[in-house]
Amino acid sequence: MQRPVPLAQNSLLEALPPSDYAFVAPHLVQIELERGRLLFDPGDPIDQIYFPHDGVISLMTLMENGAAIESATIGPEGALGLMAAVAPRQALSRAIVQTPLRAARIGAERLHEVWEKSPALRDLVDRHTEALYGHAIQSVACNALHSVEARFCRWLLTCHDRISTDTVALTQEFLADMLGVQRTTVTAVARSLQEKGVIRYRRGVVDIVDRQALKALTCECYGVIRNTYKRLLGT
Repeated sequence: MQRPVPLAQNSLLEALPPSDYAFVAPHLVQIELERGRLLFDPGDPIDQIYFPHDGVISLMTLMENGAAIESATIGPEGALGLMAAVAPRQALSRAIVQTPLRAARIGAERLHEVWEKSPALRDLVDRHTEALYGHAIQSVACNALHSVEARFCRWLLTCHDRISTDTVALTQEFLADMLGVQRTTVTAVARSLQEKGVIRYRRGVVDIVDRQALKALTCECYGVIRNTYKRLLGT
């Protein structure tokens, strides 16, 4: 099956000039986190910044009644909490590990010290912020206007781009939250895609069988978001 070559390292860190990266590297802590790990809730101070190498972090918008929906994802093309390198920040959404994650972590205060003396890092922070904003506003339109099947395909492709396997482990409840639908709807859509030969669906696991068919079934938002990141970050 044709699939993109997975990113071995974080693209933002790789984009830093060697001299700037040399300031950052001694303070990076390499970590591995399990699926479902909560990183931030709304209002939490952002004291750590995460640069994924392999895996996906979901940004979830929460409602007072407990409902939630995914507004953006972050993988090896970006970073979680990067604006805290500019000044102290509080989280605006819930950040949760969507797939098993390998990442580099650095304290926000430490990265701020580098940000003050690195024009390259300041430029990357600005462009990443714009890309993430574009991702979020496209997701708003997608969630309102496109079918559950198209959004499910977009979600699977977005996840597939950021991991080094064709298998995505998840629960019905977790995926229902991502899409903002009932679990029964998730089951129906997954079974339909399985009948079309696009995926294999087992309880808690999705195997991507035919990526090209998945692309044919997704909505325009997948390409729009990819092109936004490519234009602003080259990823």
